[in-house]
Amino acid sequence: MSPTIDPVQTSTTLPPATTVVIIGAGIIGLTAALALAERKIPVVVIEKGRIAGEQSSRNLGWVRKTSRHADDIPLALAADRLWAQMPERVGADVGYRQAGIMFIARNEAQMNMHQNWLKSVEHLSLDTRLLSNREISELVPGGQANWAGGIFTPSDARAEPTLASSAIAKAAMAKGAIIIEHCAVRTLLTSAGRVSGVMTERGEIRCEQMLLAGGLWSRKFLGNLGVNLPTLPLTCSVLRTKPVDGPTDIAVGAPDFSFRKHQDGGFIITQRGKLDAFLTLDHLLLGRRYLPQLKAQRDFLKISFGKYFFNDLTLARRWQADSVSPFEKVRVQDPPANHGLNDDALRNLRAAWPVFEQAQIADAWAGTIDVTPDSNPVIGPLSSIPGLTLATGFSGHGFGTSPAAGQLAADLVSGETPIIDPAPYRFERLA
Repeated sequence: MSPTIDPVQTSTTLPPATTVVIIGAGIIGLTAALALAERKIPVVVIEKGRIAGEQSSRNLGWVRKTSRHADDIPLALAADRLWAQMPERVGADVGYRQAGIMFIARNEAQMNMHQNWLKSVEHLSLDTRLLSNREISELVPGGQANWAGGIFTPSDARAEPTLASSAIAKAAMAKGAIIIEHCAVRTLLTSAGRVSGVMTERGEIRCEQMLLAGGLWSRKFLGNLGVNLPTLPLTCSVLRTKPVDGPTDIAVGAPDFSFRKHQDGGFIITQRGKLDAFLTLDHLLLGRRYLPQLKAQRDFLKISFGKYFFNDLTLARRWQADSVSPFEKVRVQDPPANHGLNDDALRNLRAAWPVFEQAQIADAWAGTIDVTPDSNPVIGPLSSIPGLTLATGFSGHGFGTSPAAGQLAADLVSGETPIIDPAPYRFERLA
């Protein structure tokens, strides 16, 4: 089952026209809508299912700079500042807590990866530092493992996915944005060579700009327009425990588990060493683009062939504006949790910190991540279709950077000075 999202009362009426249409009411589309509404720019967010119904409510809630690509860290730094301002900005608690994030290593090879990453970002003056096993024990007491070392960024943080999207949506609507759920956008409309509107299952809405923030569905939407966005789906399983006295407020990532404190006193736990890779036709079409990742992470992926392949084949790859789209056939991607992976994560965690022997599972779920070949998102205009801007392909990093990523998208759509240099996120790098 999926996490329970704070309910939001959205609009049921599709307006005839607006300035900007955003496709997708995940965390990126909502933060972009908030930024546009704050600038008094008319914006309509259209969502095929429900607000934050997919990965935006199913992620771990980590807000981190640690282990990001160096060219992705300016966005993460901007997100730090904006997350800290978010409670005041939206008038609600979004669960933001700056307690730090730590990654720990079982062997020297894993520790070398952390050391090499830290060296690659030393010019960015982060507050990250390397840790010895003794320092890990001081920060996270009660452990039984003998770690090779770790890496710790005190300014990293967390927020609550089930709170944040709802609070941001409500604030955006209070400032003039319109959000419509259970309404699929089938395709865009053009006039004189540029975007002039979108066709939804309920009819047409005219606009001057369109922002595609459709997560894992963006590839299908663009494919229908003849645009090849290389993304592949991976599925992460997660569990939440009932309240338990844990060892720390710091979020901790080990090679084969991770945990972080939840707002209710429980912990969010996952198996960091495994993701499900349910094969689809896209894996066959794009596989060569991902060979470097596959070679580096073969043990990380649990590849399987089965119903997902055939279910995907039933979804059209091309359709007309007046025909039913794949987005109407699958309103919410809701994969079942892999309880075997979750159990393995909890078992590994209990061996390292026995206090979790007392932890009882309250809930479990899974979410599907859209991954690009370089694991960085696409945020920027699509030159072949003037008026269309992309904010997608976040590769599991979208929630943490969302306030800055949404604002960057809003900057590009509205012609404002970008919050950070958007060059690392150009679509053309993936061509």
